[in-house]
Amino acid sequence: MWKRIALFLVVLLLAACGKTIPDAKNWPVADFTFVDQTGKPFGLRDLKGKVWVADFIFTNCETVCPPMTAHMAKLKEKAEEKGLDVEFVSFSVDPEVDTPEKLAAYAKQFTDDLANWHLLTGYSPAEISELAQKSFKMIVQKPANDDQVVHGTSFYLAGPDGKVVQTYSGVQDVPYETILEHIKIVQSSQ
Repeated sequence: MWKRIALFLVVLLLAACGKTIPDAKNWPVADFTFVDQTGKPFGLRDLKGKVWVADFIFTNCETVCPPMTAHMAKLKEKAEEKGLDVEFVSFSVDPEVDTPEKLAAYAKQFTDDLANWHLLTGYSPAEISELAQKSFKMIVQKPANDDQVVHGTSFYLAGPDGKVVQTYSGVQDVPYETILEHIKIVQSSQ
């Protein structure tokens, strides 16, 4: 009987170690160095070897960005509660308006702790559009004579190798537990 229990436990442990993320994307993120909400340079090299979650927002968004940012803050809090070491990155899709100071003030509406959350700006609209398209398979477009920017609403999980592993809804029915489980899987495969 003890042999059966031991065998069961070994199988259970091996099953947990071998977990993978279904339909992993493996999209390489192009190198970037921008400016975060503190005015300091921040780029892909700062994320090397780290697991991170990204999204695309802008500060004067009238629709999806406030709930997305609230959901990102909640995900950040849940990750900290579980002791997960994760970085969070929000790319502004309206860099001509979103200064570091504006991004910092915007983020403060959702959290007081930005230690591992970097809200980025300091690039042209064309640069963020290209990065979004090539690395995250997402469109960013600012229509003429409009202060709103069209962009995707996903959260992107990226691994320590700088590749997007998976995407998730960032607006409604955010799958927090699935994202946290996938973060654990990516971290355990390092």
